[in-house]
Amino acid sequence: MGKVIGIDLGTTNSCVSVVENGQPVIIPNSNGNRTTPSIVGFSKKGETFVGEAAKRQAITNPDRTISSVKREMGTNWKKKIDKTVYKPQTISALILGQLKKDAERYLGEPVTDAVITVPAYFNDIQRQATKDAGTIAGLNVLRMINEPTSAALSYGLDHGESQKVLVYDLGGGTFDVSVIDISDGNIEVMATSGDNRLGGDDFDFRIVNWMTDGFRQQHGIDVSKDFAAMQRIKEAAETAKKELSTADQTEINLPYLVTAKDGPIHLQMMLTRSAFEEMTKDLVARTEEPLMRALSDAGVSKNQLSKVLLVGGSTRIPAVQRRVREMTGLEPSKNINPDECVAIGAAVLGSTLSGNALTSAGTGNSLILFDITPYSLAIETIGGVAARLIERNSPIPTRYSKIFTTAAPFQSTVEINVLQGESFNARENKSIGRFRLGGIRRAPAGVPQIEVTFDINADGILEVTAKDLDTGNFQSITITAEERMSDREITKAIESTKKLLEDKG
Repeated sequence: MGKVIGIDLGTTNSCVSVVENGQPVIIPNSNGNRTTPSIVGFSKKGETFVGEAAKRQAITNPDRTISSVKREMGTNWKKKIDKTVYKPQTISALILGQLKKDAERYLGEPVTDAVITVPAYFNDIQRQATKDAGTIAGLNVLRMINEPTSAALSYGLDHGESQKVLVYDLGGGTFDVSVIDISDGNIEVMATSGDNRLGGDDFDFRIVNWMTDGFRQQHGIDVSKDFAAMQRIKEAAETAKKELSTADQTEINLPYLVTAKDGPIHLQMMLTRSAFEEMTKDLVARTEEPLMRALSDAGVSKNQLSKVLLVGGSTRIPAVQRRVREMTGLEPSKNINPDECVAIGAAVLGSTLSGNALTSAGTGNSLILFDITPYSLAIETIGGVAARLIERNSPIPTRYSKIFTTAAPFQSTVEINVLQGESFNARENKSIGRFRLGGIRRAPAGVPQIEVTFDINADGILEVTAKDLDTGNFQSITITAEERMSDREITKAIESTKKLLEDKG
């Protein structure tokens, strides 16, 4: 078995790692940088740009440049460029394919196997979409691992002593929080919670809105429909956010932003940290409820925590760090690199899966991972009730069966609606698939016995089967949601992605 790479497929930036000589290392990209922007661009000449090359051309080619696509994984988002329609999976595949090429260049050998990280709060469709993206990129995805869990693996490599750790992961597009127990090299996830629509992008958008509103007030010009101007504003907003992590104020200066009748107009504004914190305080506050829920689900008080690990670039925001201290009573640990630890943990797991398990410092024991599923899983029953089969925070892999029956007399088929979520009202949960079991022996209501089985694998992906115990008829789920790519679409995407990456050289 060749080298197994670990990939942190991020909203804003992605990172790839591998274990060499018993130690995980970050693989630099072709520019020598340790992270790669999760951006893809398409030129009018038919060229494809990925990473830093895509970011450089974004200002002059904004309507043909795609970023933050991770937020669209598992949705029906589409982008048509020329005659080609791109889905989130195909854009993510181009990013993964570039990371694969960087790894092959670094290692000097072909790379096929990978462990890819996903937000802990990704649902089944989002996880499957990520795995499909890996397949399209030419990767054999050995495992998908939750990002906070991966960060804990990275931390546990050097800190194997018994402790309870809270991982606070605020990335570019998603927020996760997990409570993890580390003991004798065992990494056990106790509970997880999060918000898939909260991240650094949202902080950037607040600055963008502040800039466009200010420009409109100063000059009477609305730049929100000017693609090129907005791309420059977005980049300036991200830069300002980063500068305010170390400075009390920052000057935003964009010369020649637009041209009016009287000539070019420049944007020049001063943003203070206090103003930035005021405009984003509700975003920071949104992390509190998931954090408290994770502690409650784990049965752990904040006084029992030994460490708080900050993961994701957005945790560099001072207001975020301050809020974490207030919520936990602990000074967040600086023992791990928030941009790299997730990829490192994935590489550690990849090494384990290839038969080369690493040992935890201080224990001499091999690192062993025990993960959980973030959502409760149920099927819809009569009256619109969500009948749970698996509770959230259940260990994975897991398998659970339950007997159901028919609701109407002489019913020959039943429809199984699979739900993900915490409400006992079926309509308030997300339907992640439907399928029909037919051939049921005609009998009065309540007589047939239908065994429904939920099977969650180590990737957190669910398979559901239903069996009529009388006739033996059996049916397994096929996800019918529009967000899924068909096998034919995946095969076609593999060929087109390979060609696009080859054209890049």
